[in-house]
Amino acid sequence: MRTPPTCTFAALLRTTVAALCLVGATASPAADKIGSVDTAFQWLGRDHDILVEAYDDPGVSGVTCYVSRARIGGIKGTLGLAEDRAEASIACRQTGPIAFAKPLRQQQEIFSERMSLLFKRLRVVRMVDAERNTLVYLSYSDKLIDGSPQNSITAVPVDRATPIPLDK
Repeated sequence: MRTPPTCTFAALLRTTVAALCLVGATASPAADKIGSVDTAFQWLGRDHDILVEAYDDPGVSGVTCYVSRARIGGIKGTLGLAEDRAEASIACRQTGPIAFAKPLRQQQEIFSERMSLLFKRLRVVRMVDAERNTLVYLSYSDKLIDGSPQNSITAVPVDRATPIPLDK
C-alpha cells in the first residue's frame, strides 16, 4: 500500500511565497538603485529606509526619472510581507539628447512595481502636454480595493526644435 506524500509547513510556506511573488512580478524596466537612507533601526531584518532609484523612460531616450519611496523594514519587510507606504516622490530630468524611437501615446504607464505582497503597486504614468511640448510624469500608488490620493508630479520641457511625436 502506497502512503501519501507528507508536506511540511515550511515547504508549503516556501511554495506559497514563491507563487505569490510570481503573481506580483512585472515586466517594467529595471531600476538602478541610487542609494538609501535608514530612518529606523531594526534588530532583525532590514531597517526602515527611504530608497532612491533611477528609471530611464523606455519611450524617450535622454529622460531619467528619480523615484524616492519608503520601505518597511523588520522581519516582514525582509520577507516581502510588509505593505510599504503609499508615499513616493518623483523628479524626472533630461540626462542626454532627447529622442523618440516612435510616436508616444497621449498617456501611458511607463513603470509599475509591487509595494506589497498582493495588492499595492507604485505606478509612473507619462503624459504629453503637446501645447507646451512638455513631458509630464505622475507617480502614485494604487490598491486592489481603493486607490491612494498620494501622488507626485514632475515635468520635462522638450526644446521646441524637437516636437514630441504623438500616436494618432
